[in-house]
Amino acid sequence: MTTLKAERRDMQTKAKKLRREGFVTGNVFGKTMEGSIPLQFPKGEIEQLLKTKNKGSQIMLELDGKQMDVLIKDIAYDSMKHQVNEIDFQALVSGEKVHSVAEVVLLNHDKVLAGVLQQKLHEIPFKAVPAALVEKVEIDASKLRIGDAVRVKDLAIASDKDVELMIDPEETVVMLIEAHNAPTAEAAEEETAE
Repeated sequence: MTTLKAERRDMQTKAKKLRREGFVTGNVFGKTMEGSIPLQFPKGEIEQLLKTKNKGSQIMLELDGKQMDVLIKDIAYDSMKHQVNEIDFQALVSGEKVHSVAEVVLLNHDKVLAGVLQQKLHEIPFKAVPAALVEKVEIDASKLRIGDAVRVKDLAIASDKDVELMIDPEETVVMLIEAHNAPTAEAAEEETAE
């Protein structure tokens, strides 16, 4: 499991100043903790982590020489600067269900030659104990034909007895629709001339 080292954040220093100095701020909270613990991380380490992990990923957080099993609960981005501002974690308790999300990953979308893929959901919300957490749900787009739709109930996560879906199983995740090309200018002129 991926391990991320965290430092306790001194609340006397403003988050804006820390970000200018190359840090990402964050918090860790959990049922067995009193309040939350403010944290800071070198920006490079968070960028490295987010190459393979995302919201809903389970990792080990090392703080004060101790490791804790945590879930990436929220990631706040600054879209203007294309950087992460804050990242929050939930400490996991064995046997206790937590709310999480599984990222929807479309595979082989480059092999879809006809039609247009429309992805309606990018994550599937659910509840599960830490041992049953699901990070990703993969859909092979190359198997879809025009008119096909993949619903939440069609995914492996829906049949996992250890996972409680927090979404309507009938919700559409992705569909392949026919491409409607706009008529060319010449074709439009021919139609009006008739």
